[in-house]
Amino acid sequence: MDGSAGVACTWEYTSGVEVGFVDADGVERSGPLASWWAEPFALASPVRPFASFKGQENFTGEYWASTSRTHVGYESWVERDAAMALDFDPAVVALASQPFRLAWMDGKRERGHTPDYFARLLDGTGVIVDVRPENLVDKATAEVFAFTSRICEVAGWQFRYVGDLHQPYRANLRWLARYRHGRCHRAPVADRLREFFADPLPLLAGAERVGDRLAVLPVLYHLLWRHELTADLMTAPLGTGTLVHLTSGGRP
Repeated sequence: MDGSAGVACTWEYTSGVEVGFVDADGVERSGPLASWWAEPFALASPVRPFASFKGQENFTGEYWASTSRTHVGYESWVERDAAMALDFDPAVVALASQPFRLAWMDGKRERGHTPDYFARLLDGTGVIVDVRPENLVDKATAEVFAFTSRICEVAGWQFRYVGDLHQPYRANLRWLARYRHGRCHRAPVADRLREFFADPLPLLAGAERVGDRLAVLPVLYHLLWRHELTADLMTAPLGTGTLVHLTSGGRP
């Protein structure tokens, strides 16, 4: 079997899958997924609005992603945390929320699904991300996620399911995200921080060696967000005694 025949056979799995989206120019598009899979979905506009109304139980809003320098929507705190984690991931270079809607027939049933996020990685790989707390993933949802995962395999994308981020990582990520914007960067201070943290030092002690903590700490947190400095974010909340050091391959 030649290469083109192999591709054709692979796409047979998604032959009945339709995709609808709003492209980077704001134009609504739709058609077979096999015809649109190479579209830059990380630049797409949300395929549906983020509803907000009095008395709703979930919280909707927009998160400014430093990765793509765009706003991405979310429909819950769990989705916001997932967007934040994607933005923090150094492999992610672009991010869009609710990038398209998939539709297909499951026997005699018509099924549909709108993934929460589409991310583009440094190596060009596309990633579909679905977000839902583990206790809310019922049988029907699990089936949709499994089908979406299979579609990703065919298209050459990754599929990621994200539940609640666990503490203390969630708290640390929320804290560092406050300093994600480039306005927190001060080149002279950043250079001194890289110098002093070439070897591990407690966070506050190292910052005070550089200068006034009020001027230095925002830059330190910004460098942690950018992965130029590193610390353990998984096992304990960031504190004055947290060991911080220059990442491998960093300056000086």
